[in-house]
Amino acid sequence: MSRATPIRVALIGLGKIARDQHLPAMAADPRFELAAVVSRHAQQDGLPNFHDLDGLLASGVAFDAVALCTPPQVRHALARQALEAGKHVMLEKPPGATLSEVEDLRQVALARGLTLQATWHSRYAPAVAPARDWLAGKAITAARILWKEDVRVWHPGQDWIWEPGGLGVFDPGINALSIATALLPRPFFLTQATLQVPENRQSPIAADLRFVDTVGTPIAAEFDFLQTGPQSWDIEVDTDGGALRLSHGGSRLWIDGALVHEQPEAEYPSLYARFAELVAAGQSDVDVSPLRHVADAFLLGRRVVAPAFVE
Repeated sequence: MSRATPIRVALIGLGKIARDQHLPAMAADPRFELAAVVSRHAQQDGLPNFHDLDGLLASGVAFDAVALCTPPQVRHALARQALEAGKHVMLEKPPGATLSEVEDLRQVALARGLTLQATWHSRYAPAVAPARDWLAGKAITAARILWKEDVRVWHPGQDWIWEPGGLGVFDPGINALSIATALLPRPFFLTQATLQVPENRQSPIAADLRFVDTVGTPIAAEFDFLQTGPQSWDIEVDTDGGALRLSHGGSRLWIDGALVHEQPEAEYPSLYARFAELVAAGQSDVDVSPLRHVADAFLLGRRVVAPAFVE
């Protein structure tokens, strides 16, 4: 595929994230062309629309790649079907319901010479790279993650998020872990976790996590899905050269209380730019480290029954 030929993308799943982020990002990038939409519940005017991927593949509509914006529980089967049909695949976060699913997709993409991208959009928040550069060479003494938002605002009516594989509060919390795994210079490991699970749900509504890195640096994370008022998406890092704070999901960088970097959010345009680079190079990007930390929390975590959640 030449640089002058747009990558024709079929968007699978037409919910909030697809409308808010994927459609505008593709529309603004001449390297992409939206070729079709697959959705059981919605349609996009002016495009071929299909109820399922089988219908799209049987239609003869030409496309090169799929962007999967479905709930994670059904993502593996659709991604595998697309790869087996010779299509590149972009996976919304989390890239799958389990680590084994993502590893299977990685192997299929590798065997077929196709691009598979596990997307971690928060890593492209504008202050993340400057924060990583500032931390270089400094001794880190502690880190704290405070990721607290209101599920009723950000996931209204999305019952899948409370089902097995939906991750509950780890759906936003995995964004924090994606930043932390890119930001902190050493690997870190879970030592304990407490997961609060509503008595009428199957996934946690809050989580308290404790990690240490390879030299024993303590890292704490607090996730909450019932935050009211101002929402908190902050990462704080103490070092021998001062205190760093990433706020607003990685959009603002503070050093010793002073704002030193702020730019408008452009995460999804950056994701699509990266996808175009991967396709052109014939490569994949399938980092599962944030999902592995979530899996560890479910494996090691102590579950506490919380009051029933009613939206």
